[in-house]
Parts: sequence; structure tokens; C-alpha cells
Amino acid sequence: MRKTRRLTREELAPYVVELPEARPNRPPADAATITGRSIDWRQLFDNDHPVEVEVGFGKGLFLLNAGLARPDRNFFGVEVVRKYQLYAAERVAVRGLPNVKTCCADAKVVLRDFVPAGSVEDVHVYFPDPWWKTRHKKRLLFTPDFAESILKALAPGGRLHFVSDVADYFAMVTAMLVGMPAFRRLPAPDAENPRHDMDYLTNFERKFRKEGRPIHRALYEKVSPPQ
Repeated sequence: MRKTRRLTREELAPYVVELPEARPNRPPADAATITGRSIDWRQLFDNDHPVEVEVGFGKGLFLLNAGLARPDRNFFGVEVVRKYQLYAAERVAVRGLPNVKTCCADAKVVLRDFVPAGSVEDVHVYFPDPWWKTRHKKRLLFTPDFAESILKALAPGGRLHFVSDVADYFAMVTAMLVGMPAFRRLPAPDAENPRHDMDYLTNFERKFRKEGRPIHRALYEKVSPPQ
């Protein structure tokens, strides 16, 4: 993993958010802490801009590029691995992006218990691990309960962006969402040709596209289900 410039705890703190009841391990000192069972986006970002959530942001390339490109939107990333959260937070902090926050926690718990209903414009789920082995099934991210949590979090008209390099996993998720009338599938945008080595959706996309692997993309909108 390439090193970014080392920052002090004070420099990093504005970009590191902790949800004590959803964290998988001990938080670093000086991190902003949210207490209670509901995130106040206005208080967290100090503005009323639309909020987008990324689940499993890894090294943070999407958060970095989206935060730079869309200063009129707030981006909240949830990652279960602490070292990746801190790596991504440093990338964001070096560029001083006030519209990006990172959280190390279980995204299933965060969406289910902490994100206010109807408060998010977009949810991004890129290249989740398929966890094929039977003993790992409990770690599978995309379950019907997780999909319901996304629906709860999204505002009417909000969108779910889903990308995977695993055809079977992609087929499983899209088949699951077909059975949820509140999700309407939209045409997924075509991937643009990158202009430089950082101009990819995520680090995984950069790796897979350079290897020539097929990548599957889907876009869904939250609609009112038929009565």
C-alpha cells in the first residue's frame, strides 16, 4: 500500500467519524464521535447538501474523486477495515475535502440503525466480496435485509449504484432486487475511458479493467411500489 503524507491526529480527526455501537474495533483517539442512534447529517457536515453513502470504500478512490468533483454533495464512507479507513481519510485530509467523512463500522448496522430514513440521495456498493465459502456466508454483504436497509435510507427517487466483477454475484443481487417493487432498474451508465491512472471508479476497477475482466454495473431508483 502506497504511503500518503503522515498527518497528525488533529489533522485527521475532521475526516474520521466513529459510531461506538457499530464499530468493529477500538477507534483512534480524537475521532469525532456520534452518540445516540441517528446520524444528523446537518450537524456532521455543517451544511444541508445532499448525502451519498459508499459501502466498503477500500482505499477511498471513489470518495476522493467524488468529493473533489462534487463540492455541492456530502459523501459518507463506511469501511469495516480500520487500516483502509485511515488510509482513505489521509488521502481526503491531504486535499482538505470538508464534504467527505469516513467511518469504520459494519455497514449493515450503520444503514439499519444509524442512517435516518429517507435521508440519503445515493448509495454506492462497489465490488463487494462474494464470500463463496459456506463458512463465510454470514459475511455476505448483499442480503434481503441489507437491501431493505438501503431502501429505508434512500429518499424517494434516490439511487443505488451496484458494480461487481463477479458475474454470479451480480446475477444473485439483481435477481434479489427484481423481487423488490420499490427498486426500479435504470439503464446503467457506460464506463468512460479513464484519462489517467486515478480516473477510475475504485482501485478494484482499475485493476480489473487493466486485466481485461468484465465488469457488471447496475443502477436502481427508489420508487413507490404499486398498491
